[in-house]
Amino acid sequence: MGGEGEEAGVRVLGLGNVLMGDDAAGPWVVEHLRAGYDVGPEASLTDVGTPGLDLVPHIGGARVVVLVDTVKSAGEPGELRFYRKEEILKYPPGPRTSPHDPGVKETLLYLDLAGQGPEEVLLVGIVPGRVEKGLGLTPAVAAAVPLAAEAVAAELRRLGIAVEKRAGSSPARPWWAGEDAASS
Repeated sequence: MGGEGEEAGVRVLGLGNVLMGDDAAGPWVVEHLRAGYDVGPEASLTDVGTPGLDLVPHIGGARVVVLVDTVKSAGEPGELRFYRKEEILKYPPGPRTSPHDPGVKETLLYLDLAGQGPEEVLLVGIVPGRVEKGLGLTPAVAAAVPLAAEAVAAELRRLGIAVEKRAGSSPARPWWAGEDAASS
């Protein structure tokens, strides 16, 4: 199923608020991976929610971090975007508009300065359709969840971690989904 949180050298972190529509895409991808894949013990799968600037304990000391989150980007809802560490840090951090905004840039810069930053980072981003109070993903973002999960699995395989898709696995049914599963 994957290693234990901060102990694993490779960490997959799902970012997002499950109560804010498509913002839940990151946690959905982590749950999809847990429900349908066997992941080697060198990697951990963690839904970190909306940690704000508290990403340090989740990222610090990791060799590689794969983040999954919604991203503000041009494109249609459900389209995937991929960003490596260099691209994430290309521009200085902008103003924070909410205490729940993930402080990814700030955390990476801080950890690099402290000598505890990851060697590699991949952000698997999903363009959201609707980010407002409410449970469930829009159909386009729900359809992107398995694609994003497979992109994460491919990255883990590239890193030499055993990842196998389970035959006949049940769809993810996270606690917050209620009866609606992935879409509303």
